[in-house]
Amino acid sequence: MMKFFAVLALAFVGLLPVTAEARIITDAAGRTVSVPDKINRILVAGPPAAVLVYVLAPEKLVGWVHAPDDAAKAYLMPSVRALPTIGRLIGRDGMIGSQAVTDAKPDIILDAGTVDPTYKALADKVQSETHIPYVLIDGSFGRTSETLRDVGALIGVEDRANKLADYADSAIKDLNDKLATLPSDPRPRVYYGRGADGLETGLSGSINLEILDVVGTMNVAAAAGKGGLTKVTPQQVVGWNPDIIIADDPNFAVSVRSDPQWAAIKAVKDGKIFVSPSLPFGWFDSPPGVNRLLGVRWLERLLYPKLFRSEFADDVKTFYKLFYQIDLTDAQLATLLKGVK
Repeated sequence: MMKFFAVLALAFVGLLPVTAEARIITDAAGRTVSVPDKINRILVAGPPAAVLVYVLAPEKLVGWVHAPDDAAKAYLMPSVRALPTIGRLIGRDGMIGSQAVTDAKPDIILDAGTVDPTYKALADKVQSETHIPYVLIDGSFGRTSETLRDVGALIGVEDRANKLADYADSAIKDLNDKLATLPSDPRPRVYYGRGADGLETGLSGSINLEILDVVGTMNVAAAAGKGGLTKVTPQQVVGWNPDIIIADDPNFAVSVRSDPQWAAIKAVKDGKIFVSPSLPFGWFDSPPGVNRLLGVRWLERLLYPKLFRSEFADDVKTFYKLFYQIDLTDAQLATLLKGVK
């Protein structure tokens, strides 16, 4: 885990800058990086970093990893809707080359999410080839408020970062305080299915499913071991017999209700199949970034309706105004809350 805030504070008050226009920081991978004193253009390496920069300083985002579709654009500030699609630096859908990185003319490259030797090696490689500072951020959900404050200090938007971090602290404290009043067992057992067939999920320790632990429930796929995203079979899910199924694709949520392979599962029998809202970013996952703060509010009401009784429509409007800087119309709010318990 990166102790980014403490190191960044030292960079400001305890370390002499390399030049009058540079600072030395240590990122989440323990890499020493020289970054400009003023950062105005940020290239993001993957989707979680794109969300992070958008909520903190949309004017500094040089482009998207994936172009938002028309439905998503309606939930984004007009100033970012037409940003170019640059691509991602790592992932299953390919990597952009060094020339595309330098052509974007960023002051820094930022990545947020899992920090491991693969990501560290990539950061070193890209930084060496492009001579552009590359900063790795620990994007685990438990560090959301610290991440917001750390990156806010790094890119010069401390005031806004503190507002968002205060929201995160308050939301997580409220969740933990209420969960502490519940008996520890039994808790709902959940299967999260990605894709149109619902057969991609995350193992124990997967950043994509970590908010299930945050809300005090069980990821049934943890029975298959520790790791990241993986493909499973309907027979495995039948064996796990989840109480609730969460889908990221509405097509899966529809098909699973009538598919005989899934018929014996308790969640299917009880009709406990829910689609996570996804505009402009997923509430549960897709990507596993700060956008999940709202997903936690959704999950807590879904899993523990007697404990969490706030007016959820107001919670949604507040989050979108604060984080995405848009005022939801009645029609947009209705779209987001369609099928939401």
